[in-house]
Amino acid sequence: MTTFADLGLSQKVLSAVTDAGYTTPTPIQAGAIPHALQRRDICGIAQTGTGKTASFVLPMLTLLEKGRARARMPRTLILEPTRELAAQVAENFDKYGKNHKLNVALLIGGVSFDEQDRKLERGADVLICTPGRLLDHCERGKLLMTGVEILVIDEADRMLDMGFIPDIERIAKMIPFTRQTLFFSATMPPEIQKLADRFLQNPERVEVAKPSSTAKTVTQRLVAAHNKDYEKRAVLRDLIKAQDDLKNGIIFCNRKKDVADLFRSLERHGFSVGALHGDMDQRSRTTMLANFKDNNITLLVASDVAARGLDIPDVSHVFNFDVPIHAEDYVHRIGRTGRAGRSGKAFTLVTRADTKYLDAIEKLIGEKIEWLNGDISALPAPMESHDQDRGRKGRDRDRGRDRSRGSRHEQAAAPQEKNTVVTEEAGVEAAVENTKSDRRSDKRNQPAGNGNRDRNRRSNPNPANDDNRDRRRHRDHDDGPTPVGFGDDIPAFMLIVANAVKA
Repeated sequence: MTTFADLGLSQKVLSAVTDAGYTTPTPIQAGAIPHALQRRDICGIAQTGTGKTASFVLPMLTLLEKGRARARMPRTLILEPTRELAAQVAENFDKYGKNHKLNVALLIGGVSFDEQDRKLERGADVLICTPGRLLDHCERGKLLMTGVEILVIDEADRMLDMGFIPDIERIAKMIPFTRQTLFFSATMPPEIQKLADRFLQNPERVEVAKPSSTAKTVTQRLVAAHNKDYEKRAVLRDLIKAQDDLKNGIIFCNRKKDVADLFRSLERHGFSVGALHGDMDQRSRTTMLANFKDNNITLLVASDVAARGLDIPDVSHVFNFDVPIHAEDYVHRIGRTGRAGRSGKAFTLVTRADTKYLDAIEKLIGEKIEWLNGDISALPAPMESHDQDRGRKGRDRDRGRDRSRGSRHEQAAAPQEKNTVVTEEAGVEAAVENTKSDRRSDKRNQPAGNGNRDRNRRSNPNPANDDNRDRRRHRDHDDGPTPVGFGDDIPAFMLIVANAVKA
């Protein structure tokens, strides 16, 4: 059996790995580390949670033992799609590089430029950053990229698929052509592979699992739900309560607004819950992740900012409140559980509108996902929930108050419910005459209350009060006829009857 000592790592690195409690490398580590130490370009593909980060951190530490960085000229560059992933890689360098005296600089948004500039001035052996913040420093003249020896693009498919292609091309032109380039990702669709080949020179492809496959340690189930958000929230709450082995869980939503709404709903129902999405400032995001890792909160409602590469070792459950639109995101989401050989569970709420996305997911992973308690065809009738929006409750109360006045409003509305019937033989003149007749009839049948209101206005020095009361009384009443089109004021040209088309 292969051990870390067989891979060619330095003694300092091996000592740190042993202190961390690891002795046997994962398949991606065993396949990638020897080639990385030979300074070969690598395209590494493996399931999420299999140790891809250590696959480039460990050989980089060994290679960086010789030489020192100069001011503003980093020796290695690691690009990450999100701030959280960048911070996580920095933590790996702290853990495995404790026997080295390397300067590690983390350049991400939401942090002061001045503090980052001071780190760059001391010289950075390892530069970990998001593309946008790196280019900001370059444009300010604070960085020279001509000394970069190793370029790492982590979560390569996401980096290229999220619109980072122009930024990566600009960065690649700043770096010497003789650099070593390492790509690591859980998924690598063919179209993304073509783009990756532009940055790799004769790469060694290390593929230890079928692309876009899911870990066998994760139990996957589908849960049928209605389209209404309040009904989906009720299904989710029941599902969470039914999990006897729930230690903690991440709940994924497609939109940031849904993250906020679901967080407030779960909080109102007494769950220990936090929220994480891209619009939060960096301090709040870091604090929220720390609270979840430390088990200060049980559930974390998140957007896909938490789906890629976050290493939270012992997440027991993943809940997809929304089916991901991109099938690859499903692999990354459920990869937050069942990591490092542990078992995990992943539940996905599916509505009738989600079937095409579900089909794409099952086609991508090459297997059918089992349903929990029946598929969509077995859904019961739509239910009422205590978690309905406040506006809906308000409308129900208004209808209840208006029922006692229903007959009076129906009488007032009766003249307006007449329909003008125009036949082809009557012509335009008859249609216009019928419309005028209806208007005269409406005036004759107008309820007496209107006349009384006019007389009250003449005798009332402040008629605005009556108008306000009338508006308040009828504001939410919807028992009367719904206006259609122009109502009674129909232009004559619209009353022209078209000739029937004979078959």
